[in-house]
Amino acid sequence: MSTAGRVSRRQFLRQASCAAVSALPALNTLLSLRLAQGLAEASTPTAGEYRALVCILLAGGNDSFNMLVPREAGAYANYQAARADLALTPAELIDIHPIGLPDFAVHGQMPEIATLFGAGNAAFIANVGTLIEPVQNRTQVAQNIKRLPLGLYSHSDQIEQWQTSVPHSRSGIGWGGRMADMLSSLNTNPVVPMQISLDGGNVWQTGNSVAEYAITPDGAVALNSYNAAWQQYQDLNNALSAAVDSQLSQQYANLLMQTFNTRKREALDAYNVFAGATAASLPVGVTFPNTYLGRRLAMVAKAIQGRTGIGATRQTFFLQWGGWDHHDEVLTTPSAMLPQVSAAIGAFQNALVALGVADQVTLFTISDFGRTLTSNGRGSDHAWGGNQLVVGGAVRGQRLYGQYPALTLNPDIGPEVNPLDTGRGRFIPTTSCDEVFAELALWLGVAKSDLPLVLPNIGNFYNTASADPPLGFVV
Repeated sequence: MSTAGRVSRRQFLRQASCAAVSALPALNTLLSLRLAQGLAEASTPTAGEYRALVCILLAGGNDSFNMLVPREAGAYANYQAARADLALTPAELIDIHPIGLPDFAVHGQMPEIATLFGAGNAAFIANVGTLIEPVQNRTQVAQNIKRLPLGLYSHSDQIEQWQTSVPHSRSGIGWGGRMADMLSSLNTNPVVPMQISLDGGNVWQTGNSVAEYAITPDGAVALNSYNAAWQQYQDLNNALSAAVDSQLSQQYANLLMQTFNTRKREALDAYNVFAGATAASLPVGVTFPNTYLGRRLAMVAKAIQGRTGIGATRQTFFLQWGGWDHHDEVLTTPSAMLPQVSAAIGAFQNALVALGVADQVTLFTISDFGRTLTSNGRGSDHAWGGNQLVVGGAVRGQRLYGQYPALTLNPDIGPEVNPLDTGRGRFIPTTSCDEVFAELALWLGVAKSDLPLVLPNIGNFYNTASADPPLGFVV
């Protein structure tokens, strides 16, 4: 074949990415072919190596411009003017001091996050959101000059796109699942999947050939009344267990029945492995708040502690907490919810330190979208760009990544004074969520050259041939 007729590996992946933008089945086929051909480049982990991602979805759209507030005098004045009756007073904030930037503040009910930030173990990604391609100003939005995410202010569309990183189309395959398609073989025991969910089925962890393993804050879920090690004096449970064992030992001619039987056996095997690996208590002195997130992060910590028994080298964890669609009471309701986020994450980081894996686990938040800076009368409405949190020992903390927008607002009519404001403080994202996800995927072990198969639009925001990281917030 002539040189002109050859297609380099890099060209192949570039074409794969372009194909994926227009046709999701093409992306899934290309990923399957790459896995079948053994082309995935994830390096074999060294002895004892372990890495995990923990995703917390704040479902409903967190009002994150009250979670991260500018404190430089002029910027804070703009914040007060834009937020009006939704603005927090200085007494309701905790000042933080980002490296290389003027002072900012976190919500006053997030002291643990402020402490982690000051210690260099937490960072913020500013004004991040779903994008197909970079968008510079409201004219490009108003005149449809740039391609925009499907269902831009829709809960269902945006909550899905944060999990799929495919903003141009609806999909049931998540970027976490596509990572797991590539990386799950690094784990030594395939019985318990790489993806563990504390909140049931989700798109983020669903891949072409993998799915999440759903557990509860109390651990793995077994078949009702089944006990692999039968117990004396429990005749009813023993009879039920004997029936299940008999069923599982059968071979069925009907393909559906046999598949169901196989899945049931796999579920029982996973339960036994996971339950045994997570039976031990956490180290003395490690405690978690008895809250929705606290109980779930405590179980994540136990799963991480039991990683050797599970056979895990790479893991992802998914948590979802709803109720963030605050069209009213923006000052009062988040003041009750944000402290639960802060306390649970603070306890989780303390647990990771006690387990000796603080630099091997990275936690990050996602949410449907940001919210309007302007008030609708005690509440805020659906918007676009928002601020997200990343925490862990590998995080290059005490920093803001991306570009925090100027909070001046455009008038309803008249000259444009802030190109990012599309109206009412709905800010065009200055950082794509693809850049955040690329950083996390690389840290977990995906090769740069494979990023287009995980994040089909990444080429619009990051050159995978670059020696620089997408954002640089993890090491």
